[in-house]
Amino acid sequence: MNSVVSFEILDDFAYQLNNIQMKPFLILQLRPEDDTSDSEFDAILKYGGLKVEDTQRIRIEKNGIPDISLSDYSAIIVGGSPFDISTPDADKLPVQKKIEKDFSRLFDRIIPNDFPFLGACSGCGLLGSYLDARISGQYAEPVSCVMVKLTEDGKQDSLLRDFPERIAVLLGHKEACDQLPAGATLLLQGDVCPVQMFRVGNNVYATQFHPEGDCQGFTLRIRAYRNHGYFRPEQAEDLINAVCQDDTPLAREILRRFVQRYST
Repeated sequence: MNSVVSFEILDDFAYQLNNIQMKPFLILQLRPEDDTSDSEFDAILKYGGLKVEDTQRIRIEKNGIPDISLSDYSAIIVGGSPFDISTPDADKLPVQKKIEKDFSRLFDRIIPNDFPFLGACSGCGLLGSYLDARISGQYAEPVSCVMVKLTEDGKQDSLLRDFPERIAVLLGHKEACDQLPAGATLLLQGDVCPVQMFRVGNNVYATQFHPEGDCQGFTLRIRAYRNHGYFRPEQAEDLINAVCQDDTPLAREILRRFVQRYST
């Protein structure tokens, strides 16, 4: 009789474990084009090891960031966009101004609570600007695959531990942080752009490059943004051929480790 009860208890415990749901990852996207936005989202899922049902996706370029409770999510991931923070306010579209104000309010909660966050490219600029780092075109980089170097602090970070001294990343940006934001820890640095990845507190991360980047995604972006000032339009096909010659598995490993670390 006791053995039967024990098995029933074990079966009930197993059932409860199987029905515990992970809090979703909140994916905030800013790209106005459906194809580039969908491609970015698919890459985040693929390289982060996530399923659609593990996430809540919000395209904030449409209506901004809604009122959310951080306690509803495991972490927040923010992708790139064609918007530039360094654009004079008078020249910014109303939707960009709204997005920047919404992020400021969101960071007002993320930073004090050290809530898990990973911002890539635009996400990096938004976080850096919030932390009063100057954002300008001083350290712009063309669309390309570049090598970035781990700092001593980077070698100790769980997202980068046991990486080689230098890793390949895909990027392309017209602006970046001119200096490391106050209170942040530099994790990866570049030869051209010094601030490539930093951490605030223990759980808030930003990368100037795209950890989800791959040949397919960058091909779409290069064609979509060929007239946005990242490069001369006639360079588009050559850039596509160039970025598709290189692979960036360790950059994508950063995304996978972030998801793995904060899957709760």
